[in-house]
Amino acid sequence: MNSDSFNRIFVESIKTYHVKDNVNQICPNPYQEETLAYLLFNKNWIDTVQWHFEDLIRDEKIDPVEALKLKRRIDKSNQVRTDTVELIDDYYFEQFDGIQADSTARINTETPAWALDRLSILNLKIYHMHEEANRNDASQLHRDKCQHKLNVLLQQQKDLSTGIDQLLEDVAIGKIIIKTYKQMKMYNDPTLNPVLRK
Repeated sequence: MNSDSFNRIFVESIKTYHVKDNVNQICPNPYQEETLAYLLFNKNWIDTVQWHFEDLIRDEKIDPVEALKLKRRIDKSNQVRTDTVELIDDYYFEQFDGIQADSTARINTETPAWALDRLSILNLKIYHMHEEANRNDASQLHRDKCQHKLNVLLQQQKDLSTGIDQLLEDVAIGKIIIKTYKQMKMYNDPTLNPVLRK
């Protein structure tokens, strides 16, 4: 798979979510479990739901009790997002297992999955900026500003997509070494967070 496939799956997930546009809906992943496509669809679905969580939590009139419940859902979503990224990296590390690195190979600071995380979120920005650039109830000035931002986002998508393709190609031929460094988030772990430990 290359960036064309990645972007297509992310757009498919975003459009599927927006049919109902409800943070409580179940992810209807159309892909076979344990495939890269399945993981990518799930990853973007998590990002899309979280995008809307972040909109909801910023409502200044939100009930404080509901806000706390939503904050807990955001925290849980963040952990699932991280876990899913690491599953995508596990897929790539398995794919690249046995590749002999060249003696001049460089270590890349970002794994394929964390680059794909950025691409997933970039696709969300493009979707929502496109909506803003075409809002009938917004001023022409607003639409023009959003169109300019959309053009920048589309260039970023092109650049990031190219970078991801190049990264995967270079890893496959041993020009770049990738290593995974698990996030090891401490605040969700009751054995590591002193507040939870109490």
